[in-house]
Parts: sequence; structure tokens; C-alpha cells
Amino acid sequence: MKNFALLILTLFTLIGCGSDDAATGDKGAPSYNAVMFFDAIYNKNDLNAAIEFATPTMARIMRSYGTASQFSRNLMNLQYDTVNIEVDMTNASLREVYGEKATVNLIFSGHWQGKKIDDMRSVKMIRKKGTWYVDKIVHDPYSR
Repeated sequence: MKNFALLILTLFTLIGCGSDDAATGDKGAPSYNAVMFFDAIYNKNDLNAAIEFATPTMARIMRSYGTASQFSRNLMNLQYDTVNIEVDMTNASLREVYGEKATVNLIFSGHWQGKKIDDMRSVKMIRKKGTWYVDKIVHDPYSR
């Protein structure tokens, strides 16, 4: 059991963004789809690709903004020219991988108009028919 937990932790640690294969690791993990969701918004600037990783309710909200940049600016209050997205494993639980709900903490590190910006966001994930979807972006109490 210890080796299995170490293997899962190692897989989660490897998740990141950058190239066409934005996230690596366990494709069945909630953190994988969370990273893919934000990679589509920030690195690919493709709202429709991000919607594939969202629940129908979140997808409706996203469509109301029209573009990925409008969504990120207004709902997330977070903009980047380039960004690296990593999973924060300090609060991770193996139970979430096997449950139906999970909270994933993500660390964003990138640049916006020449300035370095580091931030963190949490997302609530829901599993439906074996696939994880972004259900809610947790409000940042320190923004605005």
C-alpha cells in the first residue's frame, strides 16, 4: 500500500503544462483534467477545448463570456501571456481519486505584460461516468 501511495504521489507530481502534451500522469485523476482545463484557457486560448473538461453548468457560464480571455479576466481575475500550471500536492488525498468529488489546488506561474505573476486557485471536480469535470472555481477571498 505504501508503494502504491508513493506511485500515485509521483504521478501527481509530474503533472504540468507547456507543450501540446500539457499534462502527464494519470489521465483518470481529477488533477489531470483540471490542468487540461486551464491549459486550454491560458496556453491554447481555446474556450471550446476547455468546455470539454467542464460540467454543463460551468460550460454555460463559460459560453456566456464568449472567449477564453474574457472568461479568465472576468471570472478568474487572472491573466497571462504565458503560464506554467502545476498541481499543489500539499492538500491532496488519495480518497479523492476514488470518490465522486475532489478539490484540486493549482499553482499558476507566468508572465502578463512583462510582469511575473504567481497565483493559486482551487477547483471543485466531479466525476461522472468515470470522467472528471471542473464543476466550480473556488472564489479567491483576496481578489478584487
